[in-house]
Amino acid sequence: MKATGFISLWTLVSLPCGPLANPAEREDVVKHAIKLHRGKGAVITQRKQWVLESCRKLSGLLRQKNVVLNKLKNAIRAVEKDAGLSDEEKLFQVHTFEIFQKELNESENSVFQAIHGLQRALQGDYKDVVNMKESSRQRLEALREAAIKEEMEYVELLAAEKHQVEALKNIQHQNKSLSMLDEILEDVRKAADRLEEEIEEHAFDDNKSVRGVNFEAVLRVEEDEANSKRNASKREVEDDLGLSMLIDSQNNQYILTKPRDSTIPRADHHFIKDIVTIGMLSLPCGWLCTTIGLPTMFGYIICGVLLGPSGLNSIKSIVQVETLGEFGVFFTLFLVGLEFSPERLRKVWKISLQGPCYMTVLMIAFGLLWGHLLQIRPTQSVFISTCLSLSSTPLVSRFLAGSVRGDKEGDIDYSSVLLGMLVMQDVQLGLFIAVMPTLIQAGVSTYSSIFKEILRILILIGQILFSLAAVFLLCLVIKTYLIGPYYRKLHTESKGNKEILILGITAFTFLMLTITELLDVSMELGCFLAGALISSQGHMVTEEIMCCIEPIRDFLAIIFFASIGLHVFPTFVIYELTVLLFLTLSVVIMKFVLAVLVLSLILPKTSQYIKWIVSAGLAQVSEFSFVLGSRARRAGIISREVYLLILSVTTLSLLLAPALWRAAIMKCVPRPERRSST
Repeated sequence: MKATGFISLWTLVSLPCGPLANPAEREDVVKHAIKLHRGKGAVITQRKQWVLESCRKLSGLLRQKNVVLNKLKNAIRAVEKDAGLSDEEKLFQVHTFEIFQKELNESENSVFQAIHGLQRALQGDYKDVVNMKESSRQRLEALREAAIKEEMEYVELLAAEKHQVEALKNIQHQNKSLSMLDEILEDVRKAADRLEEEIEEHAFDDNKSVRGVNFEAVLRVEEDEANSKRNASKREVEDDLGLSMLIDSQNNQYILTKPRDSTIPRADHHFIKDIVTIGMLSLPCGWLCTTIGLPTMFGYIICGVLLGPSGLNSIKSIVQVETLGEFGVFFTLFLVGLEFSPERLRKVWKISLQGPCYMTVLMIAFGLLWGHLLQIRPTQSVFISTCLSLSSTPLVSRFLAGSVRGDKEGDIDYSSVLLGMLVMQDVQLGLFIAVMPTLIQAGVSTYSSIFKEILRILILIGQILFSLAAVFLLCLVIKTYLIGPYYRKLHTESKGNKEILILGITAFTFLMLTITELLDVSMELGCFLAGALISSQGHMVTEEIMCCIEPIRDFLAIIFFASIGLHVFPTFVIYELTVLLFLTLSVVIMKFVLAVLVLSLILPKTSQYIKWIVSAGLAQVSEFSFVLGSRARRAGIISREVYLLILSVTTLSLLLAPALWRAAIMKCVPRPERRSST
């Protein structure tokens, strides 16, 4: 009867494919088929007979399952009371019985879940897309949970197999006499097992029930093995997780960060290949830029473009490369601080504080004006203006590297003003990142809550200012009491061995970085202050440390600029070249004019000539706009198109920066100093 009912249902559903061409007739057939399958149009006797047979079979299976469960419980008690079995044998047999019990219970649950899902689907409306979407989501969640349970059961079977092997080994050892070496190896094996149990974190079990954790379907991609490894066993392939990659449904790629077995050293071969490739390709690219008169940093950016998603797409560990590149920024700012003495800082601190603040306010005002004319949301206008107001500290640091400042006595050095304003912009960057969540909320808030949002922003600004005061107070204490004895100790211990000096200076830099990070100030400021504190010990100390740190900085800076190239898309620039050139020139000219205007108001009359050089150094967009843009895109502040425009304008402004800088140097710097500055 059941087969007949399904054949009739299939016949009715397949009728529209033949003679029924009218859509109304098809809809009537579908409705009738659904009613028939729900039992509303079926014969009552057939329906009762089918229900009775199905229930009889299901109840028989459930009775058999209960009988088997009782037998398994009795078997477990018998094994536990059996004195002739060793502890390993008991553990293996009990584990096997428990796994079989769990398998029976899970099978029963799967049957009732399937019945419940069928009932929910039949009661729904086939025209209701929302209902079908919810049913699909529930089935997906059930499948994910089933996959997790099956994975856990498989792991338990592996553990049971391991216990079985141990039990067999114990039986063999009991039947034969062991040599001294065998006894030692057996003790080592037991100690190794205890070690694995102690260091295993059970991260999966500990985190699967944490709030906010979602089960996701991922693909595990294994790297192609060499011919010599193709005959390896399945277990060896499964254990070799170093080359595995996971890909989720959103096309995000993941690599192994911490293996289950921490006793085996592993290496991320993707990351090693990426760094080696960048190092090899950076040489010809940097060489080419040097030949045509461009800074080498553009060669490193071109290297990133060639290897990135818009080129050969050979870089697999993009996040890891960018993370390593951040250390290039840290050491670059450390050397900037090493050349930037506290005496210079005291000389230009007012200009460094006032200049970036005035420029940011003016940029935001112009951004809001243009946003009003172009009907752009105020939140988006403020964000874009703030992004474009920042300038690149690493780029300007490369411009100033090794330059000789031969200013007149009493005049202000343009390099001091530039670096001071850039450091203040780095502080503004940390402040802006801190208030970005509040800015997002303020963009969607009603007028009744705008006052609260403004109050929250003011509180955050107060916290940042308090943190800055705490940082500078700590720097004063370190400079007065700690940095002198610390360096003398390093210098004494490092005679004939520069490793101690390099490690000591690096550790101090990372300490300052950590302190500023804990105080919610930018990490870059901590690196700069570390260099400035060490430079207070004198010129000889500065020269010694610079000789040790510069090679490290140069290599890490290559990685940093190459990581910038990974986010440059030449095809997009070519498609929209006219628009991008217009926007880039507008931004560069606006920043240059605003910087000249602000510096004309705050610079002394005797130092007015340096405003052209400083303005030229500030007339580009910081590479940190990549970071801000990515965060704003994830938060929904800006769209994908605006994000690509920000990236492209930033890249083009950085390419124009050397030409503008050289023009300012040629115009304003005397000829003997000009050669060293360029």
